[in-house]
Amino acid sequence: MLITVSGPAGSGKSTLAASLADALDYEHVSGGDIFRDLAEERGMTPLELNKQAEEDEDIDRDLDRRLREIARERDEVILESRLAGWMAGDYADLKIWLSAPLEVRAERISQRENKPFEQARNETLERGESEAHRYKEYYNIDFDDLSIYDLSINTARWGPQGVLSLTLHAVQSYKETGDEGKTPITDVEYDL
Repeated sequence: MLITVSGPAGSGKSTLAASLADALDYEHVSGGDIFRDLAEERGMTPLELNKQAEEDEDIDRDLDRRLREIARERDEVILESRLAGWMAGDYADLKIWLSAPLEVRAERISQRENKPFEQARNETLERGESEAHRYKEYYNIDFDDLSIYDLSINTARWGPQGVLSLTLHAVQSYKETGDEGKTPITDVEYDL
């Protein structure tokens, strides 16, 4: 089974993906780890690469190509990134979306990265807008369109264990035979 975990920065993607991979004894593939690998391959820091990605679309496309290849070629994987659900497309068995209000996500990022709340909030807002614009431009993906996801969880309502429990229940209840609810990915331009 291939499971994707997607959502905006600070929504709890990495926390859930790591816990879910442990619980299922699956491999956890993080888009953030792939991005850090790309930065290292180019002799840059992740922050430097992120800045360059705003000017060089090949960086995003390289990351997305790698995510899509993993989705096509592997099984028993938790694939985690902002666009994992979109990039995995029809290869994914279950697509999970995590969200939380901006203020909650900014506070989490502020704590995690040891930076002032207002700075984290402004950077998170700017980054989200920049990424949404790029996703639309590159692939015709509307980041706010959640219709492709099987499960959407507001992680501000439950702690990490609660989010894991909800997700595990969905995974364990899933039966591939007779599944008539998979939302096909249409109108996305996988020009990678």
